[in-house]
Amino acid sequence: MENVRINCTKNGPYEVLGEVTIVDANGRTVSSIEQKAYYLCRCGGSKTKPFCDGTHSRNHFQSE
Repeated sequence: MENVRINCTKNGPYEVLGEVTIVDANGRTVSSIEQKAYYLCRCGGSKTKPFCDGTHSRNHFQSE
């Protein structure tokens, strides 16, 4: 089993590295076997949730 790492980027999304399964609120798998990095929304403004679409830059999201 591969290690999974989650990084909190400064004023940006969560960076998820490794083989993971991401399931949306409707129970659908939204991750891909081929992809090894994901960027998950942390600001709440993304139109592609759970994934980051760069909205954090436009709404000036500040991480703690």
